[in-house]
Amino acid sequence: MATRRHVPRKRFGQHFLVDAEVVERIIAAIDPRPGDHVVEIGPGLGALTVPLLARLGHLDVVEIDRDLSARLRERHAGRLTVHEADALEFDFAALPGPLRIVGNLPYNISTPLLFHAAAAASRCRDLHFMLQQEVVDRMTAKPSEPEYGRLSVMLQYRFIVERLFEVPPQAFRPAPKVHSAVVRLTPRPAEELAAVSEGGLSRIVAQAFSMRRKTLRNTLASVISATELAELGIDAGKRAQELAVAAFVTIANRLAGAGTGPRVRRLAK
Repeated sequence: MATRRHVPRKRFGQHFLVDAEVVERIIAAIDPRPGDHVVEIGPGLGALTVPLLARLGHLDVVEIDRDLSARLRERHAGRLTVHEADALEFDFAALPGPLRIVGNLPYNISTPLLFHAAAAASRCRDLHFMLQQEVVDRMTAKPSEPEYGRLSVMLQYRFIVERLFEVPPQAFRPAPKVHSAVVRLTPRPAEELAAVSEGGLSRIVAQAFSMRRKTLRNTLASVISATELAELGIDAGKRAQELAVAAFVTIANRLAGAGTGPRVRRLAK
């Protein structure tokens, strides 16, 4: 009996990948091998799921749509573990590592989902995502570039971020109004993670970027003085978007009472 055609749901930001050539390029970039523990976010109609299963034999997927979850269980019984859940709330750390996380992420929740997935970075080997191109621009931006911001700093602190290739709107059904891009995130080794407290770093970065047009002298006035910034070799007259990742680590560590050290300097290279 024919399967009823699934109507994409706007509330879930569903845009299904239908271009076979793009699928092939993504699978080649992931290069899944037997024994890899891969978890796919938002498998949808299975464009990536099917070729991943062909390489792996078994796959974990996180799917919020009940209809799609049921379809996936029926079609791939015994080979697919379907976690019917909101990816924003799913505990990736509960799965055995090392994980390889992949997915065509919904545009409407891509930024919070990136931060959520990053929280499991220590359990991951790598992450491959397809995202709105504008988000990938922010992920890969360098200091002083217009797209450089909180997302850039926090992801680049935790990962090596690589833009792989762009994907046009016509590769999806329904076609989105924007272009997409595929990105690879590779967790940095522990010895490169110089922040005494990643939570403290996150708070400083968020505060520094809370008013992009204002200088550090103003945005960070409640936590650190211009004199203290000068002692760290940081110009209080600069704006947050002009600082390298290492400078934010230096500020956060000063506030944590750790000062600066060789690990911070290595991060700046």
